Amino acid sequence: MKFNLIKTVSFLGILVLFSSFTTKKHTSKKIIVTNSLAINRENEVVSINLKQLQNLTDSYQNLLIKDENGNLLVTQIIDNNLDGKPDELLFRVTVLAHSRVIYTAFVNKKASKKRPLSPYTTYARFVPERTDDFTWENDKVAFRTYGPTAQKLVEEGKQGGTLSSGIDLWLKKVNYSIIDKWYSNNLQTAGYYHIDHGEGYDPYHVGKSRGTGGNGIWLNDSLHVSKNFVNYRVIATGPIRTIFELDYNSWSKFGVKETKRISLDLGSNFTKFENTISSEFDIPNYTLGITLHDQKGKVDLNITKGIFRYWEPIDDSFVGEGIVIAPNLVKTALNHHSKSPDQSQILVVTEPKNKKIVYYVGFAWLKSGQVNSVADWDSLLERQQAIINSPLIITM
Repeated sequence: MKFNLIKTVSFLGILVLFSSFTTKKHTSKKIIVTNSLAINRENEVVSINLKQLQNLTDSYQNLLIKDENGNLLVTQIIDNNLDGKPDELLFRVTVLAHSRVIYTAFVNKKASKKRPLSPYTTYARFVPERTDDFTWENDKVAFRTYGPTAQKLVEEGKQGGTLSSGIDLWLKKVNYSIIDKWYSNNLQTAGYYHIDHGEGYDPYHVGKSRGTGGNGIWLNDSLHVSKNFVNYRVIATGPIRTIFELDYNSWSKFGVKETKRISLDLGSNFTKFENTISSEFDIPNYTLGITLHDQKGKVDLNITKGIFRYWEPIDDSFVGEGIVIAPNLVKTALNHHSKSPDQSQILVVTEPKNKKIVYYVGFAWLKSGQVNSVADWDSLLERQQAIINSPLIITM
């Protein structure tokens, strides 16, 4: 029998080549990030569902992200439901106006040694050494609220308690974490964090008000509110995003129960609230508030845009506070003044959809250097609403 050696070798080569195409495992995947806005998106957080990367590796700890110049990026993996299985990969991107940038996800077995570390972080924790606060921060802002022990002390007429579901603001000048240091020093010197030692301080009064971003039900010219949170769960802390949840017992005559899922990204002045609400009865509204303190600040209520701002003098400086929300959720907004202590407030009366509501709460302190005027703060609020309305477009 005659056979053509050249043809046989060529045929075997084709088989080998075809086999390599069909059995080769992917080692990288391109991630195209598109910015449709006329503003630059700098250091904005991108979230990738890990199911979209499952053909790269079984160990998500081996994943790395690089930019178009080959620079490795800081990443964070999130387990959103605490089931022990990672759900999403976070990294930060910069995309110029009306532009797109390509990033690459790839596998490296020595990823833990190669992945760059962030000099800054987001952070959240329960604080039993100060009764039972819950605090969270990033490189720009810090917040806190209050737990069940603080409530119990007030109800028993004892010292050291706080009865409030309002949101407190801590004004910081530095981009590193201050929570642990301020609480530790406060144990040594009572009132430490109420004095500016060069890093910032807490001059903000919450009391029975909503602080900045607390909620209630507005009914018959009165705001009905919950008591302190009763349970907490830390979902994630890390170099890019902090996430936690707070549960509240039933409150008001409507029997409202709620869980607040709160997150804060590095580089942002705004903390995100995703509140799940249930009630024994139909509730007339779900109202968000910003305390007016002594009513000496400047109020701006923009229902059309869903932006609600207060610019107020505190001590020898100014603080801009704000709520940003989808306009279609807003029923009305009030610049409410009252003779009762802590009850003069901006009230944003909303109507949640499907028992959930999402909104953003933020602030900027003049001495932080993040803003220089009320116009700067208004620009940050407008920018936040634009980012919410036009998220970055992710194409795999």
